[in-house]
Amino acid sequence: MPTMRDSTLESKSASGHCLCGKVEFRVNFPTRWCAHCHCSMCQIAHGAAFVTWVGVPKDKFELISGEKRLSWYASSEQASRGYCNRCGTTLFFRSSRWGDEIHVTLANFAHPIDRSPSAHVFFDSHVEWVKLGDDLVRYAEVP
Repeated sequence: MPTMRDSTLESKSASGHCLCGKVEFRVNFPTRWCAHCHCSMCQIAHGAAFVTWVGVPKDKFELISGEKRLSWYASSEQASRGYCNRCGTTLFFRSSRWGDEIHVTLANFAHPIDRSPSAHVFFDSHVEWVKLGDDLVRYAEVP
């Protein structure tokens, strides 16, 4: 079975989609980073203990289909979250803090990407009911 690294050596991009398949995207490599976010906003928006995001330069991101299905919710003054208005899947995050990037949920890629998660961010907000067994660095905020 090919590893993530083996698979991405053969490919220069990876695509993905929402649950219903109406919103599709493609990301050209290289991505910038991949990390698990434990902030309370991600927990609530996704109904999960944390969300794994991939930082992608905007010029490496392409919305293949579903422009009319993609809606944006302003989750704060600086940030918004992109979701499919048909199935409700949250796929994207954008913020004035990272103006040249779009953040894409790792779980929505249909194929391996060019990196694995390298850190936990906003770990001070992590939930106590999930025990992590990895040795990734844990930051109180975003470094």
